[in-house]
Amino acid sequence: MGAWRRASGFTLVELLISLAVLSLPLAAVLGILREALNVYGWGTSRVEAQQSARIALERMARELREAGYDPRGAGIEPVIAAASDRVTFQRDLNGNGVVDPTRERVTFLVRHGEHVLRRDAGGGAQPIIDGVRGLSLTYFDRTGAPVFDPSRVSSIRIRLDVAFGGSLVVMETQATLRNRRDR
Repeated sequence: MGAWRRASGFTLVELLISLAVLSLPLAAVLGILREALNVYGWGTSRVEAQQSARIALERMARELREAGYDPRGAGIEPVIAAASDRVTFQRDLNGNGVVDPTRERVTFLVRHGEHVLRRDAGGGAQPIIDGVRGLSLTYFDRTGAPVFDPSRVSSIRIRLDVAFGGSLVVMETQATLRNRRDR
């Protein structure tokens, strides 16, 4: 029994070298995973911003198209305040010939210092969406020329800048007032 047999296993140096070699691909995989999670988060933020902006624009455009609804012909003016950051309009939804300021007169606005689009129908400005970085309203007469006089407004271009999680989305639409008397 004189033959010396080498013990099976690894030395500490061999183990450290193999760990160092394996740590390089592992670090690369973790870096790729981290970047993928960042991109996923950015994508979900962008989708959320787009959905919020779309919902707000659709609601604003739908209600603005109703402005001036006057089934009795009482002479209800569709737009009563036309500013670049807010619009106030009215319609006679119940058909009684009188505009109820707590239900039939509506203002869409973003207050200074806030990032919330609000709808005020006389009972306080209720939030529609958060993350609004800008609301821009442009008014046009029936010939398509820009106008600043609320009594001449025939259509309104709405631009909404919405941000969520570092992703900014800019969307716009145009609403034509269907109930304009001078058409």
